[in-house]
Amino acid sequence: MAKTILQTVVFKNTTPETLYEIYMDAKKHSEATGGKAKISSKIGSSYSAWDGYITGKTFQLVKGKMILQSWRSSDFKSSDLDSTFILQFEKKGNDAVVHMVHANVPDHQAAGVKSGWNDFYWTPWKKYLAKK
Repeated sequence: MAKTILQTVVFKNTTPETLYEIYMDAKKHSEATGGKAKISSKIGSSYSAWDGYITGKTFQLVKGKMILQSWRSSDFKSSDLDSTFILQFEKKGNDAVVHMVHANVPDHQAAGVKSGWNDFYWTPWKKYLAKK
């Protein structure tokens, strides 16, 4: 049975637009995470992150507010369906909040994917923002 991972992360003293750009701009995405990313804001385009470890397609974008993509890691089995990945960005005072829904994550990957978001995205993003 596939799992759904829900995470809400607060980023101090930044904007939803900044967080959206960190994810959707290949150069910023790569700098913030430390893994090479190829990504475009063209709907239907393929993307990759972490040197090709993560791949998928971008299905919907609302600039500064929401990203909807298919998502899979190279650790998924060939029989595993792609997962669905949604990021929503919200302004809260001087801070920005990311609401993440990562649905249809295969059971055998759920624990690693769940911790991976903190280890490979949210913590590195906070360090990246602190340097700006």
